[in-house]
Amino acid sequence: MATLLTGIGELTTNADAAARTATIGDAALLITDGRVAWTGPASDAETAAAARDSGLSSLSRSSGAVSRSEIEVIDVDGRAVIPGFVDSHTHLVFAGDRADEFEARMTGVPYAAGGIRRTVAATRAATDDELRTHLAALVAELHAQGTTTFEVKTGYDLTAAGEERLARLAAEITDEVTYLGAHVVPEGAEGEAYVDLVCTGMLAAARPHVRWIDVFCERGAFTEAESERILRAGVAAGLGVRVHGNQLGEGPGVQLAVRLGAASVDHCTHLTEADIAALAGSDTVATLLPGVEFSTRQPYPDARRLIDAGVTVALASDCNPGSCFTSSMPLMIALAVREMGMTVGEAVWAATAGGARALRRDDIGHLGVGARADLVVLDAPSRRHLAYRPGVPLVERVYRGGEVLSRR
Repeated sequence: MATLLTGIGELTTNADAAARTATIGDAALLITDGRVAWTGPASDAETAAAARDSGLSSLSRSSGAVSRSEIEVIDVDGRAVIPGFVDSHTHLVFAGDRADEFEARMTGVPYAAGGIRRTVAATRAATDDELRTHLAALVAELHAQGTTTFEVKTGYDLTAAGEERLARLAAEITDEVTYLGAHVVPEGAEGEAYVDLVCTGMLAAARPHVRWIDVFCERGAFTEAESERILRAGVAAGLGVRVHGNQLGEGPGVQLAVRLGAASVDHCTHLTEADIAALAGSDTVATLLPGVEFSTRQPYPDARRLIDAGVTVALASDCNPGSCFTSSMPLMIALAVREMGMTVGEAVWAATAGGARALRRDDIGHLGVGARADLVVLDAPSRRHLAYRPGVPLVERVYRGGEVLSRR
């Protein structure tokens, strides 16, 4: 079975690196075997499909879906289509609630990383089934809002057995699992001994379920020397590198990430010119998390400064119970446009192709020929509406691998 989406009012493919924010008007997209087979003007769709032996030439056009033995034609009636969102930074496996911290921040109490330990206590007390149920609800939220690929971190247990459990549960719902034993030093632990555990027994326990290692290189968490030791242990175990860095102030996180060839360094709220130059001269993606600034009342990252310097920028939700409890990538786009100097096209690219680069994936985040057919149909004529109509549920339909994942 093949599927042709036609009547697309505006199609964003991200397929051309030289014109990454360009769109195609009055477009069509052909899916075969779960992959994108062709995109282009709707007027050329019949010829393109026929050339691929899809049998479209024998079909008449109609509104809605028309099923045949060889092809299904779906007229999206002028709606916009974009690639599925790639959320490259989440903390979804947890228990408990920290709404009181959010309320306190809104009255002026400053954000600090110490609240993580509250979630650790609640998560340790939860059963596997309780964590699975909560995780499934959050994943359904992501899907309904257009996210087709997402990363999940551990980090809310901080014991060897507990981090293995969180990694195992995360691996049940995504291939992009990150070991974050180095989230904070848990209550009652001694710093050097805990770093030893993170680099040895805890890493060995989590390793079968994870692709990445991460560290919170920040004041109140882990020093540069501790962070480098932890990350190098992960590299020796065959894991890719990610870094939490430069969130609460200028620090060594960005330089460490670039030095170790990290796929991404996330937050990047406080950067020096040297940090920006290092990122611009590297393959490390600067993943910006504007929901955190919204929730903590910290300054927003300067995305315009990064983009103009040639840095690859991604947007992600950082969905977690403390500093940013939202799973909405459309909200990240709206915040990036309103607060961080990005155009809508740049923000959509960062939330799709940028996220894919942060995960070092080339099969998602775009709708070029051969890409996995992960896409979002918006109930709007243009992607501009993602920023123009913040908070409005604009995702009409979501496809992953050519199959409907979510539909309003």
